[in-house]
Amino acid sequence: MDMLDMIKNDPWLEPYSEIIEAQHRHNIDKEKELTQNGRDSLSDFATGYLYFGLQKTDKEWVLREWAPGATEIFLAGTFNRWQRLESYRLKNKGNGVWEVKIPLERIHHLDLYKLFVRWDGGNGERIPAWCKRVVQDPDTLIFSAQVWDPEHYYTFRNTGFKPDTSPLLIYECHVGMATEEERIGTYNEFRQQVLPRVKENGYNAIQVMAIQEHPYYGSFGYHVSSFFAPSSRNGTPDELKALIDEAHEMGIAVIMDIVHSHAVKNEAEGIARIDGSYDLYFPSDPQRRYHQAWDSLCFDYGKNEVLHFLLSNCKYWLEEFHFDGFRFDGVTSMLYYSHGLGENFSTYADYYNGRQDPDAICYLTLANKLIHEVNPNAVTIAEEVSGMPGLALKIEKGGYGFDYRMAMNIPDFWIKTIKEKQDEDWHPTAIWWETTNRRADEKTISYVESHDQALVGDKTIIFRLIDSDMYWFMSKLMQSSYRVDRGIALHKMIRLVTATTINGGYLTFMGNEFGHPEWIDFPREGNGWSHKYARRQWHLADDTNLKYHYLGDFDKAMIRLIRSVPDFQTTPINKIWDKDEDNILAYMRDKLLFIYNFHPQKSYSDYGILAPEGEYEIVLNTDALPFGGFGLNDDRIHHFTQHDPLYAPHGKGWLKAYLPARTGLVLKLLNQQK
Repeated sequence: MDMLDMIKNDPWLEPYSEIIEAQHRHNIDKEKELTQNGRDSLSDFATGYLYFGLQKTDKEWVLREWAPGATEIFLAGTFNRWQRLESYRLKNKGNGVWEVKIPLERIHHLDLYKLFVRWDGGNGERIPAWCKRVVQDPDTLIFSAQVWDPEHYYTFRNTGFKPDTSPLLIYECHVGMATEEERIGTYNEFRQQVLPRVKENGYNAIQVMAIQEHPYYGSFGYHVSSFFAPSSRNGTPDELKALIDEAHEMGIAVIMDIVHSHAVKNEAEGIARIDGSYDLYFPSDPQRRYHQAWDSLCFDYGKNEVLHFLLSNCKYWLEEFHFDGFRFDGVTSMLYYSHGLGENFSTYADYYNGRQDPDAICYLTLANKLIHEVNPNAVTIAEEVSGMPGLALKIEKGGYGFDYRMAMNIPDFWIKTIKEKQDEDWHPTAIWWETTNRRADEKTISYVESHDQALVGDKTIIFRLIDSDMYWFMSKLMQSSYRVDRGIALHKMIRLVTATTINGGYLTFMGNEFGHPEWIDFPREGNGWSHKYARRQWHLADDTNLKYHYLGDFDKAMIRLIRSVPDFQTTPINKIWDKDEDNILAYMRDKLLFIYNFHPQKSYSDYGILAPEGEYEIVLNTDALPFGGFGLNDDRIHHFTQHDPLYAPHGKGWLKAYLPARTGLVLKLLNQQK
């Protein structure tokens, strides 16, 4: 095998070339095994959702389940009064597959059902692993599978949709908490009320959380029980399809936050111990099976049946619901036997020390290949904190095949800066390093804060900056406070520098763009099962008497500016000035010049920066009055570089501008001198 491009591009990986190449060969060998040495495709392999679970044919209903440890299985439901009848007994077809066939007239739309399973030493009711709809009884709170067979299934109007990735601008969202009222929101409400906001704000993608069914709402959707069932607490499968279809109509891609890193440990609701065994989908070693930090179960990616289940799950959401791709949650936990807990990851040796899970890495590679085989335009994103090389590199180059990786260092940097640094010590060199430090051959999704930074026990960026003053000084009808003025100014600057230094895409969590107050806390016993903090107060952004709209309006202008440059994320980004003692940073992309003065007190008159010679106009100003600033600059004035014989041969001159404290300016080069 020739040396992989991944290693050629990074000589520091050469000492680990044997490990990297062995993993690459393992991935190739496993794909050959699953596809009968290439006679089939991965897409052919990933069709389990068309075989297992409850299927309707022209003649009958057929239910199949993989349960090798079972000794007896019955199908029970509302259609047979939950009795274990002989005509509903499943037959063992071999290889652990059980099957039952039921006449069409016996089972109807909205019927409830479960499996009653016996195994050596026990028995229990189980929800089929491959079921496509699960509902919870409002009185007993018990979950059951439900037949979804409406007279008319939803028909997609928009087919062949292609996500806009120039760049990918993601609005991360949660359907349940997207309503203003203190309750769980629905797919229909999101489609009607939130999608228009996303479009108006200029984002071209939504990343939807908590789609896969989960028994505990407060898990934020990360303790999945039924992997093929869209959460029924938000509505029906057809209503989810209508949401996705409407998003495509608006030019908005829909990315699913998919959880294949672990599963809920609940036995009655989830896939744990369906056949009485502990290692059906999970490792036989209890230490590897149980995730101590998450109180959940880890998959055994070395089993072909598990690969079949998870790969089929990827294809199912693409084919049946027209999702445009996935953000894979908890990738770090998958990559390492330690789940990344307690690891340092300070040198390359930490990535190749024998503590990596080659089967999990193989699964991720196969998943990416499958997804792009099913939909070549699909988008895949890895949520991964360790910095594993090659994650967002093409498979043929030795990578894992993700299109993007989350730039998880950036939100950590901003939180650390706000918490630990005095304003005078917000050094441009550090800001530049954190926002642009990434592997040259891998695209990233940059962000200031996602849902992670807003959960209870933490604080959003705006709340860190303003804190309790948000309760008293966000009205434009009252006197402002220093903390509010500072917070509004820095909130805009932080977002501007993060969003305009991207090499792939940018993400925000819904509401954070306008400084949604407080934290996120889902209903739980500790808060009296309240929805107060599990909702979005959209009226705050719409009320022009409040200052929240300043931040929302700025975000719209910022996104509009980014989208005004074709393929903004691929344009060269050139730092042209940084001076820590002045707290000044400047860089250029295409014809846009970004200048920041992070100093809390010093404003600079006629501050000189070496820039391409020519005429400039201000196209965005964080200090502008419409964005809650003080309007200290006259944005109508054009700026001209001053000739300097020393730098003229390089096409540069001195651009002098007034830079108020805590202000970011974006200037556009109109006429470049030659």
